[in-house]
Amino acid sequence: MRRTNFSSVAAIAAALLFAVSASLNAQQPQQTGSIHGHAQDTVGVPITDGIIGVANPGDKTAKYTFNTDANGDYKGTGIAPGTYTIFLRQSTTAADKVVDQFPEVKITAGTDTLQDFDLTRPDYMKTLTPEQRKAAEDLRAKNASALKENSVIKNLNANLIKARDDNSKGRKGSCVTATGNAIFGTTDPASCTAHGGVPNDYVQECTEAQTLMTQASAAKPDASVLWVELGNAQFCLKKYDDAVTSLKKAIDLDAASKKPNPEVQGGAGNTLGESLANLKKVDEAQAAYEAAAKINPTQAGMYYQNEAIVMNRTGNVDATVAAADKAIAAAPDKPTPYYLKGQALINKASVDPKTGKIVAPPGCAEAYQKYLELAPDGPFANDAKAVLGEMGQTVKSSYKAKK
Repeated sequence: MRRTNFSSVAAIAAALLFAVSASLNAQQPQQTGSIHGHAQDTVGVPITDGIIGVANPGDKTAKYTFNTDANGDYKGTGIAPGTYTIFLRQSTTAADKVVDQFPEVKITAGTDTLQDFDLTRPDYMKTLTPEQRKAAEDLRAKNASALKENSVIKNLNANLIKARDDNSKGRKGSCVTATGNAIFGTTDPASCTAHGGVPNDYVQECTEAQTLMTQASAAKPDASVLWVELGNAQFCLKKYDDAVTSLKKAIDLDAASKKPNPEVQGGAGNTLGESLANLKKVDEAQAAYEAAAKINPTQAGMYYQNEAIVMNRTGNVDATVAAADKAIAAAPDKPTPYYLKGQALINKASVDPKTGKIVAPPGCAEAYQKYLELAPDGPFANDAKAVLGEMGQTVKSSYKAKK
């Protein structure tokens, strides 16, 4: 019978167990910790060039280094558990110096440790000279004021966009076509319907715009665009005296600014002209349109056309013709001024007692013909054609009657 050597078997088993254990330990990665935080200077501005060092206590050389990002934030992983000194340097910091540091920061396996570098904290500010502290505090106060201003401006911009949207609806007038286009010279429902339009009331929108811009202009009274939109809202609500005051203020503010904006002054002058005309101040209204066209000549055609519309509405024939001629000179390819001119001149027409036909003053028939040439299917084409027919004129344009 064979005898078993139990001591040898035990030795082999122990050796195998040790080998397996060592193999398992080798396969298991070492547990590490991580660190994150935010760095900001004495003014509260993020430090974007920060170098975060993780060093063993007493060492001046970092065992791990991490960089801050564009927001002043940083994150570091793969740090062996232990107690470290965490320090902050910047790109301009001498190699033997640190900007700030925290000793005895414990990093634990599987844990993300927070360590901020806030140079506005009282214990750090105490390390600065009195002059440095005052400079930092003054700059911090200035930055806080700028941030508040930016917040106000952001709010105002949102309100301005809303007010412009509301005012744009109101500016369509009290009579619009099915597609939302304004029909000028039709301020009452009966006239609106006769011209194929529908009455349009945007009092609520304009009231909201007025409220928003009243608050906005009070918050930032030096912003000319806010006064323009306030004036537009007041005009929409037929508060013409108030509109005149607001629009004049807008023009004066913009003219006195470092960078005057022709569009702001031109737009304000355009609504100012109509507001003054509604107050029966025709001469002042004409002057407002002239000023708008002069300051913003790229839109002169539109301003003069609007002047012609307003003068036509007030029944001022000569002023309508004069404004229409200026609009035509500024933008000869726009049809409406020709119609306005013809419509104004027809008021000076007479009737030939022999033929019963209309005898129009010079330029009238030509204006209607030019309108039809440019807008054969325009909203006033039927009117133009009818008048030319009564004058015994043959339509010379490519006008086609609607089916």
